[in-house]
Amino acid sequence: MRFEGVTKTFVERNQPTHVLRGISGEVPVGKTLTLVGPSGSGKSTLLSLCNLLLTPDEGQVYINGREVRQWSIPKLRQTVGMAFQTPTLFPGTVQDNLELGPQLRGERLKNPEEWMEAVDLPANLLGRSVEELSGGQRQRIALVRTILNGPSILLLDEVTSALDPSSTQVVEKLITDWKAKSGAAILWVTHHLDQARRLGDITWYVEAGELLEANDTKTFFTRPETEQARSFIHHKDAELDDTDGGGEEA
Repeated sequence: MRFEGVTKTFVERNQPTHVLRGISGEVPVGKTLTLVGPSGSGKSTLLSLCNLLLTPDEGQVYINGREVRQWSIPKLRQTVGMAFQTPTLFPGTVQDNLELGPQLRGERLKNPEEWMEAVDLPANLLGRSVEELSGGQRQRIALVRTILNGPSILLLDEVTSALDPSSTQVVEKLITDWKAKSGAAILWVTHHLDQARRLGDITWYVEAGELLEANDTKTFFTRPETEQARSFIHHKDAELDDTDGGGEEA
């Protein structure tokens, strides 16, 4: 997928806020792009343009060579899956949620227990209402449901921010194993630089709505080219001991 001169502005109380400013770049098939930068820099907005939760004011977003506004919404959101920081589940049981994607394709989910095991959750939760789940459990079920929809592009917006370190490892393994099997491209917004280092093939640094740096992940973290990126990495690494290891009960 690729972005060409993408701009997005929000207006509040007649005051424009330029959230994205001429973003251009490409995410190759089968690669993980990690998006890093200060809070409020436009990273989540960029993800939302990829499946038409928002539309660009200027520029184009291409999915599999086709501009995003030329897709039907149902087909687009099957092709481009998204998991949020705050998980969204449909009313019903855990199994109801997991079966949704396969049912839309006219298929049957044959191995729900294996998917539960993959995210370190007991199979006896399958018949439980999603309203009874903890936040960490909801996050993992929402992610599995998104994957079971069969996307070729997966958008992840701070999906492990509310998880403890053990649950974060489970989710990261699920995603990396699934990517290896599916060949999907992943766009992953994260505030945890160690996560971006581990999982990214490519890293973009976004600040104040501008893409200031784009490089392979190892080069970005070892030899950042801009003063803004160098300063950001330095300060985030200094905070790492204070910010790691939090998260809620999984």
